[in-house]
Amino acid sequence: MRSPYFTQDHAAFRERTREFLTAEVMPNATAWDREGGLPRSLWKSLGEQGYLGLLHPRSAGGGERDLFTSVVFLEELGRTGFGGLRAAVSVHAYMATHYLAAAGSPGLRRDYLAPAVEGERVAALAISEPGTGADLSGVTTTAERDGGHFVVRGVKTMVSNGTAADFHVVAVRTSPDTGSGPHGTTGLSLLVIDSGAPGITTTPTPTLGWRAAGTATVAYEDVRVPADRLIGRVDAGFYYLMRGLQLERLVAATLALGGMDRCLDDTRRCLTERRLTGGTLSALQAPAHRMADLATELAAARQLVHHTAWLYEQGELPATECSMAKLHTTELACRMADASLQLQGAHGYLDSSDAARTYRDARAATLAAGPSEVMRDLIGRAVLRSRPDSPAVRGGGQEGA
Repeated sequence: MRSPYFTQDHAAFRERTREFLTAEVMPNATAWDREGGLPRSLWKSLGEQGYLGLLHPRSAGGGERDLFTSVVFLEELGRTGFGGLRAAVSVHAYMATHYLAAAGSPGLRRDYLAPAVEGERVAALAISEPGTGADLSGVTTTAERDGGHFVVRGVKTMVSNGTAADFHVVAVRTSPDTGSGPHGTTGLSLLVIDSGAPGITTTPTPTLGWRAAGTATVAYEDVRVPADRLIGRVDAGFYYLMRGLQLERLVAATLALGGMDRCLDDTRRCLTERRLTGGTLSALQAPAHRMADLATELAAARQLVHHTAWLYEQGELPATECSMAKLHTTELACRMADASLQLQGAHGYLDSSDAARTYRDARAATLAAGPSEVMRDLIGRAVLRSRPDSPAVRGGGQEGA
């Protein structure tokens, strides 16, 4: 793929990554989806290849690579066609551990980030709660200071890697919400909590798709957490989450690109191989036009995502563009999955088909990292308050969560 964003080194990395995923993941991914989780051996293999720390500092064992190396990895991870796999790996490598790399103390980097980069410890991110969804101001899980510990009480839902994680990065309320901070969301902090700590109950949560993501509900009942497990400063969690959420949305958009590449390839294969009325389905105008539209939309989505990644790499916080990229790609992935299943007919409707799995998995990405409705709210507010020549219209808007 010719692009101003990628070099020959990126091309070589893509080839190596695709070979690794083809050999180590694809023969087993269906079984992992059925079993509802990933084996420890895969985490260790990913760590040995350096895939779990591409953005993280070398001081913690990471690769400290440029952002487009991660774009390549995430596109190829999405291209496997397994949403649960890509959710589990991306939550570990780009979400939960991101906060340790960005604001963790040397001790936290040593004890948690470095083993996570090596694939020796699995990380989960616990933010969502029953009834709160994407609203950070609604976080009710509390962390009360008691001497040298925090005492954590609350429940987190839809925790990817929840059934397998060795530790959780948890959003907690350490002070009352006074309404004086940005969007009225103050008093939040981030804690690292060992999954085996007394008082933690983990309940697997069956979901429509993303079945290998190990989704769980996690309850914290008077869990005592050493105070040195605080990430960054107390009550500063909202600010860390603001930047982390933009990366999370960019990651989701990039994964969706790879997933759509795979979906389009699968559909093309079906149309060119399946025979009907003396010819192949691809010879008919209606399927050909449908594919033309989907391929064109995907090409446009790719440019939006890559441009957003470029803005992010320049040191900006392109919140509006991250929301646009996440909204457009994940919604397009749903439309593409729907079209693929329809064009594959009865075969696509089989529960065991790749088309059915893609259809189930696609919807989850429109809900995670802020649902599409929240993305539209953020984008709409940024556009409506902007002048025609302002950053939010030209690129580089600074909208919040």
